[in-house]
Amino acid sequence: MAKNAFYAQSGGVTAVINASACGVIETARKHSDKIGTVYAGRNGIIGALAEDLIDTSLESDADIAALRHTPSGGFGSCRFKLKGLEESKAEYERLIEVFKAHDIGYFFYNGGGDSADTCYKISQLSEKMGYPIQAIHVPKTVDNDLPITDTCPGFGSVAKYIAVSTLEASFDVRSMAKTSTKIFVLEVMGRHAGWIAAAGGLVEDQGIPVVILFPEVEFDKEKFMAKVKAKVEEHGFCTIVVSEGAHWPDGKFLAEQGTRDAFGHAQLGGAAPVVANMVKDELGLKFHWAVADYLQRAARHLASKTDVEQAYAVGKAGVEFAISGDNAIMPAIERISNDPFEWKIGKAALSEVANVEKMMPMDFISDDGFGITDACKEYLLPLIQGEDYPPYKNGLPDYVTLKNISIDKKLPAFEV
Repeated sequence: MAKNAFYAQSGGVTAVINASACGVIETARKHSDKIGTVYAGRNGIIGALAEDLIDTSLESDADIAALRHTPSGGFGSCRFKLKGLEESKAEYERLIEVFKAHDIGYFFYNGGGDSADTCYKISQLSEKMGYPIQAIHVPKTVDNDLPITDTCPGFGSVAKYIAVSTLEASFDVRSMAKTSTKIFVLEVMGRHAGWIAAAGGLVEDQGIPVVILFPEVEFDKEKFMAKVKAKVEEHGFCTIVVSEGAHWPDGKFLAEQGTRDAFGHAQLGGAAPVVANMVKDELGLKFHWAVADYLQRAARHLASKTDVEQAYAVGKAGVEFAISGDNAIMPAIERISNDPFEWKIGKAALSEVANVEKMMPMDFISDDGFGITDACKEYLLPLIQGEDYPPYKNGLPDYVTLKNISIDKKLPAFEV
């Protein structure tokens, strides 16, 4: 008999995570002999713990299809990480109760590294807690730091947005540099990996002087100032792309605020003004700065076509892997060639994905530590190719808002 499925979105959302949701739900609907109803967790895994399950069968085919061009998380996301089976025994027992109550045999968790860890732990429920559940991690993260997969859905669109924004802002600064602003600083996401910051380096081929601050390279103020000064003397202006994870040699983030997020990570935000004021104090140059923040990961209007296609593909493959009997795996993107760009979907064991971060290879970073190499450009460029514009209505993107109707609860309330 067909078992029902649970799908949830986790962590920071992206411009294309809903394309993965679309891939999961549309594919499940085509295999109704194997998968019954797809329930979505309202606000991620919290929806399972609270038994707040959205019945996606009540959404029309047209609205589910529209998820493909809609940004953010259509069912709500969360930052909530389950600990070990012994530490969080009550939560795992609750999950089993909910899964049993609603005949759920498939678990699809759409997220990044912490989500892969949670998904892996849930995959072990069959063995350790006597309940059969097939857990598939659907990859997503703008940080592009999941191992094994060539890239992470969500990254290509952020890279495209940052490259375009860096280019356009640099044209602005260049036009004003003679009598006004000479420095523009753009802060981008990336706690430990500089993939997003690297995308700013793609504009160098259009004659834009760029200095990049990577998390992988310890911040050296003296070398940085010398580099910026040389760029301004040569070009009359300079654009600086700084990762939020840029840090001093002692490990302290330039942007550290002294607070922590729900996962215990240092709360970041503010590297751009720190760097901009350094430049002003040391070189006396007028500056402007900006923090891309949510804009970079929400910009579906400028999504990479490659990214959209890959996001849908991992959702689709996740369902196909599950109904073929796989458990504790992640659909992984495998690059076949750069030119022409070809790729396929393979699979990675969650035991090799959970709690592993993929940093920028050092041969992707220039010898001086402030730019990217040709090898990096060859990697990045295929990921930002193509446009996949959403439909527009009255001058604005026509995004979908789902009905998101919850099913009736069968169990006592559980405090999350």
